Amino acid sequence: MNKVMVSFSSGKDSMLTLHRLINNPDYSVEYLLITLSEEFKRSSIHGIREELIDLQAQSLGFPIKKVYLPKNCTNNIYEEKMAQVMSEAENAGMTHVAFGDIFLEDIRSYREEKLASGHIKPIFPLWGTNTTRLMDEFLELGYQTMITTIDPNKVPRKFLGKVIDQKLLDSFPKEVDPCGENGEFHTFVIDGPLFSKPLPVKTTNNQVDEEFYTYQDLIIQKSN
Repeated sequence: MNKVMVSFSSGKDSMLTLHRLINNPDYSVEYLLITLSEEFKRSSIHGIREELIDLQAQSLGFPIKKVYLPKNCTNNIYEEKMAQVMSEAENAGMTHVAFGDIFLEDIRSYREEKLASGHIKPIFPLWGTNTTRLMDEFLELGYQTMITTIDPNKVPRKFLGKVIDQKLLDSFPKEVDPCGENGEFHTFVIDGPLFSKPLPVKTTNNQVDEEFYTYQDLIIQKSN
């Protein structure tokens, strides 16, 4: 049995990657691998609070391997940390790492190059699939995901915090990829067939503008 860790962002593409692998008898998913800001305790790019990442993994029933990245993390530091993670995983018997990339050749080539010297092999379960079909599959399976990050040059701010459905997809600007594969938007999955229960998540009034992205803050909704 091939033992695989899933490079996990907490968003739709990595969730669909996980879903496909769980239903593939050739692989045994051992854990989720995620990078977080050491300073802010939020996931990289998606900006999700660590406590929400923990809650999501708990509902999914998988352990998480967290990699904390320092402030102003250089590419060299990132690669050193990931090389250490891969070495530890290899020693623990891991055979593969799965990525949710769909069609960006440069990103796939980078991952393959960095893993070429070791024994852990990269796999890309979503690779080459039409992104409209992928989003249709994701929604038909019953997953729900919230838009947490946008490139404000490509996606209007009004989409932040929205749960994606077909009506919302139809209202996207026509140049936006349905999966946001060109970095137009990122998401946080809050429910679906792999979840033991939906995540009690709500938006706040806090939307943060940074150099390339605008982030919607999410918090756990406390029960009364």
